[in-house]
Amino acid sequence: MCGIAGFLDETGTYSCDEMHHIVRTMAMTLYHRGPDDAGEWVDERAGIALGFRRLSILDLSPAGHQPMPSASGRYMLAFNGEVYNFSEIRKELEAQGRAPDFRGDSDTEVMLAAFEAWGLEAAVNRFVGMFAFALWDRKERILHLVRDRVGIKPMYYGWCGETFLFGSELKALRAHPAFKADIDRDALALMMRYDYVPSPYSIYGGIYKLPPGTMLSLKTEGSARPEPRTYWSVREAVERGIANPFSGTEAEAVAQLEALLLDSVALRMISDVPLGVFLSGGVDSSLVTALMQAQSRGPVKTFTIGFNEHNYNEAHYASAISRHLKTYHTELTLAPEDALSVIPKLPSLYDEPFADVSQIPTYLVSELARRHVTVSLSGDGGDELFAGYTRHLWGRRLWSKLGWLPARMRRIAAAALMSCPPQTWDQLFRKAGTFLPAQARQRNPGDKLAKLAEIMRCNSPEAMYSIIVSNWKDPSALVLDACEPPLQVTSPTQWPHLDDVTQRMLYLDTVSYLPDDILVKVDRASMGVSLEARDPLMDHRILEFAWSLPLSMKLREGQGKWLLRQVLYKYVPKRLIERPKAGLEVPIHLWLRGPLRDWAEALLDEKTLKQQGFFNAAMIRACWQEHLSGRQNRHEQLWNVLMFQAWISNSR
Repeated sequence: MCGIAGFLDETGTYSCDEMHHIVRTMAMTLYHRGPDDAGEWVDERAGIALGFRRLSILDLSPAGHQPMPSASGRYMLAFNGEVYNFSEIRKELEAQGRAPDFRGDSDTEVMLAAFEAWGLEAAVNRFVGMFAFALWDRKERILHLVRDRVGIKPMYYGWCGETFLFGSELKALRAHPAFKADIDRDALALMMRYDYVPSPYSIYGGIYKLPPGTMLSLKTEGSARPEPRTYWSVREAVERGIANPFSGTEAEAVAQLEALLLDSVALRMISDVPLGVFLSGGVDSSLVTALMQAQSRGPVKTFTIGFNEHNYNEAHYASAISRHLKTYHTELTLAPEDALSVIPKLPSLYDEPFADVSQIPTYLVSELARRHVTVSLSGDGGDELFAGYTRHLWGRRLWSKLGWLPARMRRIAAAALMSCPPQTWDQLFRKAGTFLPAQARQRNPGDKLAKLAEIMRCNSPEAMYSIIVSNWKDPSALVLDACEPPLQVTSPTQWPHLDDVTQRMLYLDTVSYLPDDILVKVDRASMGVSLEARDPLMDHRILEFAWSLPLSMKLREGQGKWLLRQVLYKYVPKRLIERPKAGLEVPIHLWLRGPLRDWAEALLDEKTLKQQGFFNAAMIRACWQEHLSGRQNRHEQLWNVLMFQAWISNSR
């Protein structure tokens, strides 16, 4: 796991020494992604510069140094990530007589040999892994940027004048003297809706995220500015799955999924440094842990964090799983001050405004793991592939019961739900306590009922999904001079043919929420402490298999992830798993009325908001006062604004 940066400038503006200095400075901003080694490579005549920071995971020797040339000298590669099946590819090259005399044992060297043997796209389609890389073809004078299929590793790029910049994080691009930090207000409007800036946009005008499963090839000598092209897509995987559905029995489905998972986990256990796993005690992390332990020679190292607040502490569930699997478990119980201390780090850690509040515990568990290991596996992706979110379960039910009702009746029902403020509903649910069924025992039920009231006013499943994933409902009114742009991946014209409401939700989650929120959160939090996070459930082969399954193998008996659970129950007793879904949460809504109030008040100061000129100050102040009064929990909307305000204050 590493950080890469670079630029292409054919104008001859910079001397060779200046190019070295600039690209070294760009790469140095990514020190946290690669504290073990550094390198840069420059071709002054071509105007190309590649920079690299290394976190040594495989082949710790100097033979893994980057940027790395191919055996023939044609290609130069700066690579962030892992190609887990590199040993298999190396054997295939050797069997074909197309392998060079390898200098070391890194996956980087095997990738270069594959490019020379089969060409770029054919080689990439053989890779199983997570990657974002820059490949310079010295023969054709083409720069290729490539990102992995589901978007685990980041890649930013864009033109600043005649200079083309790229890197693992925006801070690397900002370090180039040609960079212009112009805030894209339209992208800011998207961030206010979703908690994050979705691909292909970034917070800066003219700077983009390379979409998952794409490559961009930039030819020198005055060629037109290219667009990314797709080599693999979720849409095509979904269409293949629908066209060729799984036809075996349930037992065969369990066996096939278990085999895929075992192989995926085993590949991600290949490491020359210590590794462990995040264990929350939920289905996904418990499954990854169980499959690791089943293939490990000794106790797997597991890590979890807990909180003093009882309602937000899940650590005892992880401890029970650890005891059953006999892992070497490390648990850290945190006081509110520990979580609050992370907040000042968030602007530089995430590098562009990002407002998923679980970023805080994700960073803390990464920090805990890094004290003991350099690599940690994670259970991310199970919810999106196997219908694990609450909305996947009740979204279909809700629409089937509400969709036929006249709009007037739905508005009346919504008004009834909104007649009580969320905190009153919270109190009622607490008093009901154990009399409620397990599925009804949710955190923040008042907020969920408020969301339900909004949904009841919708006139289509697509509108319902938009309400579910949106914070500010009209971001263009909140962000001054903004026009919220459409997202191509979420446009119905780009969807595969999906009749079922839940299937549509799963698809939208996989192409947007997963790569732009979940995977960003884990990448920045883990790399912020120089920890490599690996996601076995994000293996593209598992994604393809998941979309071949009938929905009944995902949702059943009032629960999601049915098939994943059947695999897990072979390793862990059902009684240790069955409970309402929780996840990493912190009580931000309470902290904003308590220890974070002064911090938030300073960032939301009306005079400051008006001077900055990004937001409708009156809307934000009204939202803030409503939250402070306790009439509504508006922490989700406020956290979006606060994360932007903290970021813009830090970046100037």
